[in-house]
Amino acid sequence: MNIIDEIGVLALSTRLQRLSEQLRKDGALIYKSFNIDFEPKWFPVIYTLHIKGMLSVVEISSEIGYTHPSTISLLKELEKQKIISSKKDKLDERKRLIVLTTKGHELIAKMQPVWNIMRNTLNEITDNQNNLIHAIEEVELKIAKQGFFQRVSDSNF
Repeated sequence: MNIIDEIGVLALSTRLQRLSEQLRKDGALIYKSFNIDFEPKWFPVIYTLHIKGMLSVVEISSEIGYTHPSTISLLKELEKQKIISSKKDKLDERKRLIVLTTKGHELIAKMQPVWNIMRNTLNEITDNQNNLIHAIEEVELKIAKQGFFQRVSDSNF
């Protein structure tokens, strides 16, 4: 056990980041083992477009919960890979609409069986006495009502 593990809740952000990095690293290895050229960081955008179809940059950002600049960065990468394409909205010239390309749809078709395997394995990993997904949802709800900074600011210290 290292110091981060020992200090408990004070290192919550560090431990979540560490867990996230491990899952991303293993996710990349899983895709590679199935001969799929895919970066796990692209997943939220790809999956959202797969389910929702054509969306604006702002809509994608809202759906995945990322900042506008982070979303734009991912979209640029995906456009460079020719997985997505964009066009101007006919009703609002300032708005870009994003869709999966043919290559993007082909990639989804290759990934869906892998996603099923990953989903089953992740369910097995997270289905513990203290189910991780349920715990994360509970924490997210509390933070949505009142953020970490606001709670500290409001406390009498």
